[in-house]
Amino acid sequence: MTRTAFTARSTLFDTEHARLFDRVYTARGKDYAAEAGAVAQHIRAHRPDARSLLDVGCGTGEHLRSLKDIFPDVEGLDLTPAMREQATSKLPGVPIHDGDMSDFALGRTFDAVICLNSSIAFLPLPGLTSAIACMARHLNPGGVLVVEPWYSPERATDGTVVGDIVRGDDGVTVARVSHGVLRDGRHHLETHFIVADADGIRHCTDDQVMGVYRREDYLAAFAGAGCDAEYWEEGLAGRGLFVAVRR
Repeated sequence: MTRTAFTARSTLFDTEHARLFDRVYTARGKDYAAEAGAVAQHIRAHRPDARSLLDVGCGTGEHLRSLKDIFPDVEGLDLTPAMREQATSKLPGVPIHDGDMSDFALGRTFDAVICLNSSIAFLPLPGLTSAIACMARHLNPGGVLVVEPWYSPERATDGTVVGDIVRGDDGVTVARVSHGVLRDGRHHLETHFIVADADGIRHCTDDQVMGVYRREDYLAAFAGAGCDAEYWEEGLAGRGLFVAVRR
């Protein structure tokens, strides 16, 4: 059995985690197609004629698989090579850019920009503000920016424990357990994976730090980026959702 440790940001979601990501979250009941449909409804409510969309922090591209059937012009952006590789393999012909969400420039604008899976919370607060400003700069006037946050201070729980066992039809079994603690306004999440397949059993860990930011922090960032934002309490997965329109 081998053990490999990974730190947040620098090696976030290496090849092993990218391969496990869809397997684990789909088994936990995450419905990417339903979430993509809900996001599209929010976009259409403000921009009925929206045709182009950028998914920032697109990960393995699961949301884009559905969104490309709704919007004829879609692109993705992610910082992690392993995630981009997964997305590119699923989405032939869809541009998947290498970029940091807090500082990227694609040379074009879109009718909608989205950032889901609480990806923005990996950034420190100044980076969150920069990311929202950067995403807003990639919007057409009247374009829609959709951001899924991490839990707010009122909803974040200290000492959380989550566990899953996933058995695939291909014989691969994954046991995942995580423990989260609140410290200095951040949610520190330690996750362990045990993976068993035909090659044997291996163990890896993933340490992530998520910003537990106030709703006011997000709203201030949207306002500073020239966007009028509203907040939906439940959002896609119980963490809330911000929907903003660029003035």
